[in-house]
Amino acid sequence: MKINDRKLDHLRICTEENVEAGNTGLKEVMLAHKALPEIDYDEIDTGIRFLGKKLSYPIIFEAMTGGVAEAAKINRDVASVAQEYGVGFGVGSQRAAIEDSSLEDTFRVRDVAPDIFLIANLGAVQLNYGYSVKECAKAVNMIGADALALHINPLQEAVQTEGNRNFSDLAKKINEVGKKLGKPVIVKETGCGISYETASLLKVAAIDVAGTGGTSWSLVESHRSEGIGRDIGKTFSGWGIPTAESIREAAKTGMPVIASGGIRTGIDAAKSLALGAQCVGMALPILTSWTVDGKKGIQDLVDKFITELKISMFLTGAKNIEDLRGRIREQH
Repeated sequence: MKINDRKLDHLRICTEENVEAGNTGLKEVMLAHKALPEIDYDEIDTGIRFLGKKLSYPIIFEAMTGGVAEAAKINRDVASVAQEYGVGFGVGSQRAAIEDSSLEDTFRVRDVAPDIFLIANLGAVQLNYGYSVKECAKAVNMIGADALALHINPLQEAVQTEGNRNFSDLAKKINEVGKKLGKPVIVKETGCGISYETASLLKVAAIDVAGTGGTSWSLVESHRSEGIGRDIGKTFSGWGIPTAESIREAAKTGMPVIASGGIRTGIDAAKSLALGAQCVGMALPILTSWTVDGKKGIQDLVDKFITELKISMFLTGAKNIEDLRGRIREQH
């Protein structure tokens, strides 16, 4: 199957099927409530600096799509909302456009989002299939990106009929890209989380944990499979490290952490930031909101999310995002 046909399958399945699985672990995390916050709600500062860019809110609209005509409008609409709110945005895997330049415009959004923190995207496993710093630079330059996400998805590749499964010696190659690219490199899981052991192998700019509890790409691929492939995809749908645990693990390295994987509310975001993340990422809620009501759907979602985050900050006495660090109630 061609890459662009697979992208269409993924879009359809993510918007039509239940593809969330596993447990984020965030329900077990309790923020420390302050009955006397001793701060002014209206003076709460939600802004951060992340990898050299100012974000008005610690939010990244994460990689969703690209490489098919239908993706162009999604990417442009989502990017324009990111511009409006001053948050980050990452495009889907650009491999299709690396191999077919006619697809490049499905990823380009700078004309509608000139100021956003924009993240290019390639599969790290392609470094074992002929890709190098050259292709990584091409992905960045194609869209005028501020950073590159190299996504690691061994489970998806293992259950996908067309999967690339040679993950040998990838850490060394990822680190080489991180050293030579000239732009920050983010290593991003795709729904199974990243352990301290894995994160400590990496010499990159940031880690995007993408733990369990959000979109399961094993479950997505099960909807594309037949026979035992369908069953295997379901069997592994909850495999991985819960998001909360993965945030803690990755944060031990001292590298900046993006918390993703089942982040659905501003309370989830506040908990993730309290656990040690610098910002949070969402993909499926953005896509489904766009599917229901276009740009307005995304705006409504973000307005609600931001309000929930600010109330969570207010109730923990956090004047800014840095203040949220460690504001977790001890469990007894």
